[in-house]
Amino acid sequence: MKLYVVRHGQTNYNIANKVCGKSDVELTDLGKQQAKKASEQLQDVSLDFIFASPLKRAYTTAKIINENHQLPIHQDQRIQEINFGKFEGVVNNEEFQYYKQNHALHYPKGESLFQVVHRVYSFLEELEKNYPDKNILVVCHGGIVRVIHSYFYDMTNKDLMTWLPQNCCIQCYEK
Repeated sequence: MKLYVVRHGQTNYNIANKVCGKSDVELTDLGKQQAKKASEQLQDVSLDFIFASPLKRAYTTAKIINENHQLPIHQDQRIQEINFGKFEGVVNNEEFQYYKQNHALHYPKGESLFQVVHRVYSFLEELEKNYPDKNILVVCHGGIVRVIHSYFYDMTNKDLMTWLPQNCCIQCYEK
């Protein structure tokens, strides 16, 4: 299996350094341009399947990338961004960082990173089982991209929380 992973394009929350998990925000014009560039970079890749988070910013990114492939886009809740609970829409702050560094803690009124890892790993295990020889595109979110990376590579807790590809950067993994 060859897995291409793309973080969604830029949003206004990205610009304002606001915490954005389950908040369903749109792409900016630059975000749409970033998705178009990713589409151009992937145009010669023979994709078999496209999976996307159902949140607008990821699904719209997937639709733009898909203009060169014309495949069905399968939405999957398991690759939706973490629910940051009370921190949704808040400017990234010290209290948020405390929860971010403690993976077993639930964000108040949200979920823990451990819960997110469980759902994302189950998604990846299902892909491996059902599509072992396929080329798959997954369009999702920064936190989910981190978790996917940790599935393929060992990472320290610090690396997991600080490593983050730019919007619409393409990561490639083989299993």
